[in-house]
Amino acid sequence: MKLTAIIEREGDGYVSLCPELDIASQGNSVEEAKNNLQEALELFFATASAEELAQRLHGDVFVTQVEVAVG
Repeated sequence: MKLTAIIEREGDGYVSLCPELDIASQGNSVEEAKNNLQEALELFFATASAEELAQRLHGDVFVTQVEVAVG
């Protein structure tokens, strides 16, 4: 299954988020944050009930940029 991973710097590390399931992780590098998120997702799928999966899984997630005037 392909899911979205949003990774951003936070302090000295990186936070990773899967918006489809609202599951997050972190790491000291982008790659570590991505790998830790992948592990968290795999653990979720291994332990979640069908009901929990259906309740948490958001179908369409769109990641884009918007331009706004500042000042």
